[in-house]
Amino acid sequence: MKFFKDVLPWKWTLLLSIFILLLVDVFSFYGLYTNKFYLFKIDNYIIPILSIVHFVFLYVLWFKIKEKELSDPPMRNLEYLLYVIGIIYVFKFFDTLFILLTYNDYENYLIPDTFIPLGLAILFLYLVLLLLTTITIAHRKQLVGTYHFDDMNQHVDNWGD
Repeated sequence: MKFFKDVLPWKWTLLLSIFILLLVDVFSFYGLYTNKFYLFKIDNYIIPILSIVHFVFLYVLWFKIKEKELSDPPMRNLEYLLYVIGIIYVFKFFDTLFILLTYNDYENYLIPDTFIPLGLAILFLYLVLLLLTTITIAHRKQLVGTYHFDDMNQHVDNWGD
């Protein structure tokens, strides 16, 4: 992971994450089998709604790095939500892979020519998004710090001293 942190600085990681998230949000409405965008299916809104948490985490990380602040409990909670969303990204990666592997099952049907190229592009976007999420968390640990809240109140000046 150190290699990726050295090759990809935190600003580029944030910018690429935003770009990839926007592309994943757009392609979450795309139907591979039909080559159409479906805006009225409720299932297609899951990834864009969950990506809001990802965008908020990226903003909080950017703010903490810019202001040289330490981590806090709300940031920790956002990161824990991001772990759950990462599991959903993994599910969508394997779901897209499964759809791509069913190409030969429908050879008697008319499948669009864009099925394989766009399917591979979406698969690649989910893979890059997972990698960027991991690198972002590594940058958070390095630049903002770890989450140590057990002794947070021990350094406060008490009235009883």
